[in-house]
Amino acid sequence: MTGPASPAFDRTARIGAGLTLLAASGFAAVSILTSVAMRYGLSLTNVLTWRYALSALVLVVWVVASGQARRLPTRDMLMWLVVGGGGQALMIYLALSSLAYISAGTLAFLFYTYPVWVTIVQALRGAERLDARRATALALSFGGTAVMVGAPELGGTAARGVALALIAAVIYGLMIPALQWMQKDWPVLVTSAWSKIGAAACFIVASAGDQTFQFAMPSAAWGAIVALTLWSTVLPSVFFLMGLMRLGPVRTAIISTIEPFLTALLGVVVLSQPLTSRTLIGGAAIVAAVIVLQLRTRRAA
Repeated sequence: MTGPASPAFDRTARIGAGLTLLAASGFAAVSILTSVAMRYGLSLTNVLTWRYALSALVLVVWVVASGQARRLPTRDMLMWLVVGGGGQALMIYLALSSLAYISAGTLAFLFYTYPVWVTIVQALRGAERLDARRATALALSFGGTAVMVGAPELGGTAARGVALALIAAVIYGLMIPALQWMQKDWPVLVTSAWSKIGAAACFIVASAGDQTFQFAMPSAAWGAIVALTLWSTVLPSVFFLMGLMRLGPVRTAIISTIEPFLTALLGVVVLSQPLTSRTLIGGAAIVAAVIVLQLRTRRAA
């Protein structure tokens, strides 16, 4: 016998979807704010260093001020530093490195295959079943991304960029289930702080290596970096983990594919970029995927 899903389950799913959408809105602004900061002569490595160093500082202060400071076991702390922070830094480095060989649109197409990799990982683990509803949502999100950014470049030197972008997507696809497993019952603020400390350490070493780290910057560049820190790193990182713990890796990954659509909308507002019909059609498909995931499900009584 079947019956409707419990109100508590529905409410948890709605809250999780809302948190994931909030996270997506912050992550969607990353490329826009990074572009604004780099207009003032800053290197990408320098922007990333300040982004993660300030994010780590803000999260540590937030943890202490909220009274959530607690010591993680050494093993858990190292996992968040290495997997959460180092994995994030590696993923970003590989994705951005691919832009030397392929267009931003091709990168978006390839990187946003990560929900497919998350789904495969969860299926192999036996953690989440790929039912018809999730398969439909996955197809809508992947198709919407394809419509928005077009087919990937595959010929010539683009092959190296394609490989870098796909590796970045696979790393993210592996990280999302790993983050859910690592989170356990630790406070989200605490684990977020450790992951940002790990990422900041990686980029500080990178910026020291290429000698691009600098303090002196125009106030407008500082404004973009502060916005990048707070709206596109600190808050979405916390919201993402909170949504992940409510929805699970597969649904979280699928809902997160709304990011390129939100990025396109921000590009229209901030950079005066054109809003094309392809963007609207692709965005509508991704929004449909989010709606499909929120449809009331039936479960065994």
